[in-house]
Amino acid sequence: MSLAEEAPVIDPVSGEESQPVTEDEHLLGESSPSPVEDLGGDEPLSPSDSKEAQQTGGEEEKEEGEKLDTAEDSRTDEPREDENQGKVDFGQGDEDLGEKSPSSEDKIAEEVNRAGKGVLPRQTDAVSNGQQPCEDVGQADHSQLYTASPRTLFEEEPPASRTHPLTLEWAFGINKHLPVYSLRDDDRRVILFGCAHVAVMFDHTSNSQHILQGHCSPISCLCVSEDRRWVATADKGQESLVIIWDSYSGIPVQTLFDCHPGGGVVAMSLTKDSKYLVTIGAEAIQRVCIWDWTNEVEGPVCITELSPEYGLQNYVIFNPNDSSQIISNSGNQVLFYSWDKGQLEYTAPPLTDKSFKKVVGSFSQSIFHSGGSLAFTATSAGNLVLWDTVRMPAPLRPHNKTATKLIFLQKDGITVLTVTDSFIVTGDTRGHVKFYDEELKLMTWYSHFSLEPVRSISFSKEPPSPAKHTTGYPADCTLQAKQFAVRNFVISTTNATVMHITAEGSGLEMLVQEHCEAVHAVACHPALPLVSMASYCGILKVWDYQRKKCICSRIFEKEKQIQCMVYDPQGFYLAVGFASGSVYVLDALTLDNECAEPFRYAREGITHIAFSRDSQYLATADAGFTVTVFKLCSDSGKQVWKYLGRHRSHYQPIQDLMFGLHLDSGQPRLLSLGMDRVLVEYDLNSKEDDLKLLSKDRIEQSAVPKCMAWYPPLTKENFILTVNDQYKMKLFNCTTKMCRKTLLGPTYGSPVEKVAVLSVSSARDPSAGYLAYITKDKVGLQILPVDGNPHRTSALICHPTGVSSFACSFDSRYIFTAGGSDCTVLAWEANLNALEAAASLGGQDLTPFYDLLEGGRDGEFFRELEDYFYYCQLRNQGIDSMETRQVSTSIPLADIPFVMRALGLYPSEQEVEDMLNEVKFSRYVDTGKYLTDIDLGEFIKLYVNHRPAFGISRSELQHAFEVLGYKTETGEKAVNRGELLQLLQARGEHMTEEELAEYLSTLLGLNPEGGRSELQSFPSTGSSSLLENALPEDITLDTFQTNVLGFPIFTPEPALSDEEQTRQEAFSS
Repeated sequence: MSLAEEAPVIDPVSGEESQPVTEDEHLLGESSPSPVEDLGGDEPLSPSDSKEAQQTGGEEEKEEGEKLDTAEDSRTDEPREDENQGKVDFGQGDEDLGEKSPSSEDKIAEEVNRAGKGVLPRQTDAVSNGQQPCEDVGQADHSQLYTASPRTLFEEEPPASRTHPLTLEWAFGINKHLPVYSLRDDDRRVILFGCAHVAVMFDHTSNSQHILQGHCSPISCLCVSEDRRWVATADKGQESLVIIWDSYSGIPVQTLFDCHPGGGVVAMSLTKDSKYLVTIGAEAIQRVCIWDWTNEVEGPVCITELSPEYGLQNYVIFNPNDSSQIISNSGNQVLFYSWDKGQLEYTAPPLTDKSFKKVVGSFSQSIFHSGGSLAFTATSAGNLVLWDTVRMPAPLRPHNKTATKLIFLQKDGITVLTVTDSFIVTGDTRGHVKFYDEELKLMTWYSHFSLEPVRSISFSKEPPSPAKHTTGYPADCTLQAKQFAVRNFVISTTNATVMHITAEGSGLEMLVQEHCEAVHAVACHPALPLVSMASYCGILKVWDYQRKKCICSRIFEKEKQIQCMVYDPQGFYLAVGFASGSVYVLDALTLDNECAEPFRYAREGITHIAFSRDSQYLATADAGFTVTVFKLCSDSGKQVWKYLGRHRSHYQPIQDLMFGLHLDSGQPRLLSLGMDRVLVEYDLNSKEDDLKLLSKDRIEQSAVPKCMAWYPPLTKENFILTVNDQYKMKLFNCTTKMCRKTLLGPTYGSPVEKVAVLSVSSARDPSAGYLAYITKDKVGLQILPVDGNPHRTSALICHPTGVSSFACSFDSRYIFTAGGSDCTVLAWEANLNALEAAASLGGQDLTPFYDLLEGGRDGEFFRELEDYFYYCQLRNQGIDSMETRQVSTSIPLADIPFVMRALGLYPSEQEVEDMLNEVKFSRYVDTGKYLTDIDLGEFIKLYVNHRPAFGISRSELQHAFEVLGYKTETGEKAVNRGELLQLLQARGEHMTEEELAEYLSTLLGLNPEGGRSELQSFPSTGSSSLLENALPEDITLDTFQTNVLGFPIFTPEPALSDEEQTRQEAFSS
C-alpha cells in the first residue's frame, strides 16, 4: 500500500491567489477575467434585438441597475488612463452576437468584431492593476460571449438545427498523442481532448459532447487558458490554422491563417493572462511566433528562426510570473527566450552526459520555478535538470541560463512535468504521479492505479477544500503523515485512457477508454441501434449509438489486428476478419464464438467479408487475391458453419466482394471485383473444396475499379453499380454484364473508394434513392438515380489522414466512418432534406450540365456544338444535295463518335460502343424499342459524363513512359520508335498498319490537316520512311508531347522567394 492511500489530518493547502471579482465580470458569469479579440465594429441594435435582450436580462442585472447606470454614464470614447497602465479604449455600441459556426467565416468575423468591443484582455490588465474594468453593459447583455457561463454549453444551449446534409454527431476515439485538459470539475466533469481534425469537449456527467470543428488537417496541438475559458487548437497541414475558442459558448473568436505554412504547428502555449500565444512550427527550419491574438494585428508581434541542430522543439511554455520569458525543448536541447518590443531572442545552453558525468536522458517537458529565475527540465532517465540565470557584470539577460544541477528523482523516465499551486508534479512511464515541494522533497504519490505511461496531467481550476478531520486526502510523506490537500486532476495515458482522480479519498474514475491503435473495422447492426468497431489492438466494442453507451466488448489476446467485420442481414452473427487471415464468427449480442475454432484457411490478411441475404453463406477475400466461401449447415440438430471452398480468381488485389440474388430463382449469387479490372461470379452450388467460377468479365479498359454495389430497383432493369479511379460511375446489366451507363461521379479531390445504398427512398420522388460513399478523406451523399449532376452530391472531410471503411445504420440516419491510423470512428447524422434542397439550388433539367461546359449555355463551346449538329444533318442529307434542308434537334447515333472527336474527346472503340449502347437501349425496357438518334440535350449529358473528369494530364503520359520506357544517357525516360509502333499495333485496341501510318502522318503534319477525305483512301506507300525521318530513334516524353500530340511544353515555374512574393503582391495591389 502506497503512502498516497493513507489519509491523516493536515493543515489546508492554499490555492493560487485569485483576482477580485468585479461587477462587470460578475455579469460575464465567471470569477476571473477573460480575453476576447478586439476587432472593433459599430452596428446599432435592431428593435427586435433590443426586445430580445430585454427579455433575456437576468435578475442580477436588475439588482445592480443603479451601479450599471453609473458605469454607463461614466464611459467615454477615449482611454481613461495611460495605455501602459493597462487601460485602453473599450469602444462602444450595443451589438448582439448571433449564432454561428466555424464554417461561416463572415458570421465569425462579424460576431468576433461585435464581441471585440468589450476587449476582455484589457480587463485583465485593469484587474491586475487593482482597477475596475470599464465595459459597455448594454453590449454584455446582448453578446453570447459576455452572457455565457460555464454552464451554458451543456446545460443551457438549445439543440442546434441540422442545416447540412451531414453533421458530425459524435466522436468515438481520442488522439493519445495530445494532452487532455480538465475544463470543469465542480458539479460536472468536462474535459477537452483531440480527435482526428476536431477537438471534443466531453461532459462525462451528462454523457454529451460539443465538437469544435474548423480544421481541415489533423489537430497537432491543444492548450487552454489558466481560467479554462479559452481553448486554442492548431493543426499540421499545408494551410495550417490556429483557432481560439470560447469554451463557455463553443464559439470561435479568432483564427490565425497560415501561421506556419511550412508544415503546421507542433507546440503552443498561452500566457497566464491569456493575452499572448506562442507557436512553434514544424518547418525544416522551425519558426517561433508570438501572437497578440486579442487585437487586430496582422501577423505575429515577434518571430525568430531556430537552427535545425537544436532538434524538433515540440514543447513550449510561458513563465507564469513573467510572460516575457519562454522555455521550449526538443529531445536533446532546451531553449530559453526573452521577448520585448517586437524582438525575440533565445539562448541554447549546452548540456551533455559529460557536463555532470551522468546520463542525462532525452528531455520531455520543462517548467519555470515559482521563485522566478529557476527552471526545470525532466528527462527520460528520471532526472531533473535545474537551470539558473547566468550572473554577469553586463546588464542581466533573464534568458541567458545554464544547467547548474542534475537531480536524480526516480528510476522511471519522467514523461510529464507540471506545476499546481506551489507543488511540482511528475508523471512517469510506470503510470505513477508524484508531488514535490519547491525544494524537491517528495510530498506524496499515486502508484496504485496500474496505469500505462502518463501522457498528460491536468488539474482542476477549483482549489481544494481545506483539510479537516472529516476529509480524506492522502497522507504526505512527513513523519506526521498529515493530509495532503491537492486539487482533483485528470490523467491521460499512452493507451488512450483518461482517468479522473478525486484527491479527497483518492477516488479513480474512468472517463474515456478508447482504441490506441488503428481502427479499420466498423459495422452496424441490421435491426438495432448498435455499431461495432474494432482495432489493431484486438479490442472489439459494441456501442448503442443512440444512448452513447458501450454495451459489450471483447479483447482478442492471440490475434489482435482486426481488419474488417460485418453483421449478417438477420442480425444473428458478427463475422470478424483478422490481418493474420483468421475468421471468427461471433454471436452478434454476446460476442461469444459460434464456432469451436476460428477459420484459418487464408494465408494473407482478410480484406473483405460478406454474408448472403439469407445468412446461409459467408464469403471472405484476402490479400492473396483469393475468395473463400463458408456455408451454414445442419449438424446433429445444430446450425454450424462449414468450409465450402476457395478460389484464387484474381491476379491483383480484390477491391470488393458482395452477395446478391438471381432474378429467376432467388438463389444467392456471389461476385468479386479486382484491380485487374475483372468482375468474377462464383458457383455456390460447387462441391466441397472445389469452388468453381460461373463467369469472368473485364469491365474496364484503362480505369481501375474501386468498388461496387447493387443498384436499387429504381428502374425496371437491374444493375450493378461500379466506381472507378477516373471519377466515373458505371451501371452494368446484372445478367449480361453489358455496360449500360457511364456517369460522372463525385469529384472531391480523390476517387470514391466505397459505396453503400441507403435503405430509404425519397419522399418527394418514389423513383429516387440515396447513396453514401467515402473517398480518400471524405464522406458524402449522392441522390439517386445518378445522372452526372454535380449538385446532387455533397461531401466533407471526415478523416484527413485517410478513411479506411464506413457503415450505415439500419435506418440510414447515421453514417459511421473509421479513420484507420487516427484511431477514431466518427458518427455523422444524415439530413436528406438538406441534400435535396442543395440539389434544387443547382438548377433543373439541363441547367447543371450547361454549367459544366466551357463558357456555359452562352459560350463559344456550346455554339460550336450546335454547328456540329447542323453539319451532321447536312452530311446525312447529302453534301451535294440541292433539296431544301430539314433541320432538327437530333442526329443519328452513328454520328456520335465523330462529334465527340470534333469536340476534343477521343474515345476508344470500346468506349464508342458503350456510348452507342447507352443511348440505343435507354428506353428499351420501357417501350421495347431502340433509339436511333440523339437530341442536343441528351448529347450534352453524354459528353459531360464520358469526357475525362479533369482532362488529359501530363502525369498520365509520364506514367506511361515510366512503365514502357528506359533511361537514356541524360536520365530521361524514352521509348524506342520501333517498339512504340509495335505496341500501338499489337497492344490494346489493335490498329492496322495503314491506320497507324495515317494517324501519325496527320499528327506530324506530313499530310494536309484533317487527313484524307472520308470518300478517299489513304495512300500508305512510303509512310514508313516518312515516319522514320519524322520520329527520332528514342522518343522521350517531351518529344511525344510536343512533336506528336502538339501539346505545349511543360515548364515548371520556380518557387518564388518570400521577398519576391511580397513584391509581387504589392505590385498587384
